[in-house]
Amino acid sequence: MDDVLDPDLISDLPQSIIETILIQLPIRDAVRTSILSRKWRYKWSTITQLVFDEKCYPTCHDRELVQKSVVEFITRLLFLHQGPIHKFQIVNTSLQSCPAINQWILFLSRNDIKDLNLELGEGEFFRMPSCFFGCEKLTRLELSRCELYPPASFKGFLCLKSLNLHQVLISPEAIESLISSCPLLESLSLSYFDCLALTVCAPNLKYLCLEGEFTEICLVDTPLLVELSVAMYMTDDVAEHMEQSSTCNFVKFLGGVPNLERLVGLIDFTKYLSIGNEHPAIMYNNLETIEMYQVSFEDMKEILVVLRLITSSPNLKELHISGSSNISAGTYAAGMEFWEKECPSDSILSQLKLVKLTEMSGVPHEVEFIKFLLGCSPVLETMSIIPSMYDLECQLKMLVELMKFRRASTKAEVYFIRGD
Repeated sequence: MDDVLDPDLISDLPQSIIETILIQLPIRDAVRTSILSRKWRYKWSTITQLVFDEKCYPTCHDRELVQKSVVEFITRLLFLHQGPIHKFQIVNTSLQSCPAINQWILFLSRNDIKDLNLELGEGEFFRMPSCFFGCEKLTRLELSRCELYPPASFKGFLCLKSLNLHQVLISPEAIESLISSCPLLESLSLSYFDCLALTVCAPNLKYLCLEGEFTEICLVDTPLLVELSVAMYMTDDVAEHMEQSSTCNFVKFLGGVPNLERLVGLIDFTKYLSIGNEHPAIMYNNLETIEMYQVSFEDMKEILVVLRLITSSPNLKELHISGSSNISAGTYAAGMEFWEKECPSDSILSQLKLVKLTEMSGVPHEVEFIKFLLGCSPVLETMSIIPSMYDLECQLKMLVELMKFRRASTKAEVYFIRGD
C-alpha cells in the first residue's frame, strides 16, 4: 500500500484562525511564513493588524542603514498587502521622520484604518499629512513626536474612542476642537504639553490623563468621567497668575465630575486645586480611591483640598497621600485651630479600609491629619506610614505621638516603616 501523507491541517484552517496565529508573530516572521509552502505564500498579506517594533529591526550599529532597511521593509509590505488594515503601529523604535511615512498614511487612509499608533524616535517632529484627517473609521489614535494642523474642512473623527497624544505640537484651539469633535471619545491622554490652557468638553469621556505645564484646566460636560490622573508642573509665574485670578480651580476642575471613581493627583495638583476659595457642595458618591502626591502640609489651602475630597467621598476605600519632601520636622505649629474648624468630631469615613502615607516629615499638621484619619475610620484595616526623615530621634518622636491616638476601628493595624 502506498504511503499516505499526513494531511496539512494547519494550512486548511479558516483564514480567520490563521490570521489569529500570524498576528501573534513578529511581523518579519509572519512574512517569512511565505516560504513554508505554496498555500502559505500569501497568507500573511491579508492580516489586518501590522505592528512594527524593535523585533523587525536588523541587527546593525549603522543608524542610517537600519532606518533605510526598515523603511524599505514597511513600504514593500504595504505594497504587497491585500484588503483592509485595521491596526497599524510603529512602536518602541528609533525610526525618524521621513517622506515615506506620508505614503504609508495615505495608503492606510484608503484601507479602513481603525487603530493607528505612531511612536517615532528623536529628531524632527513628523507633520501629519492632510490625508490623515480623512481616516474616518479611526477608533483609537496614539501619536508621539508629531505635528497636527487640522484643515478648516476637518469635522472630527466621529468613531474615535481613544486618543493619546505624547509630545505633539498642536495649537490650544485645535486640541480643544479635536476633543469636542470626537463625540464617542471615552479615553484621553495628553502628555508633555507646555503652557496650555485647556477646556475639555467630552460628554462620553470616562478616562482622562493629563501631564504637562498647564496654565489652566477646565472640565466641561464630562459627567461620565470615572478615572482622572493629573500632573501639573506649575511654574512660579503660572502659580502667581492663578493666585491673582478670582476663579476657583477646584470648581472648574472637579465641580462637574460626580461619577468619579479614582483620582490620582501627581506633581502640583493639590497646589493647583487650592487656588480659589469657593467650597462646592458636590458629593463624590462613587469615588473609592484617592491618591495625592507632594501635598504640602505647611499650606492650609492644600490641606483643605485633601480634607474636602475625603469628606465629600462617603464610599472612599483607599487613600494614598505623599507629603512634600522639602519641609522639616521643625516647622512651627501655627494654625492648629484649623483642625477643630474643618474636621468636626462627627466626621465619619465609613468605608475607608486602606491608608498609605509616604514622605511624612512629622510636622504638626501631618500628625493631626493622621489623628483625624484614625479617629473617624471605623472599618480601617491597614495604615502604613513611611517617614521622609532619616533622623532616628525624629522618627521615634513621631511614633510616640501615633501611639497616643484613638482608633475608631478595633481592627486597624498601623505600620510605621522607618527609614534606614
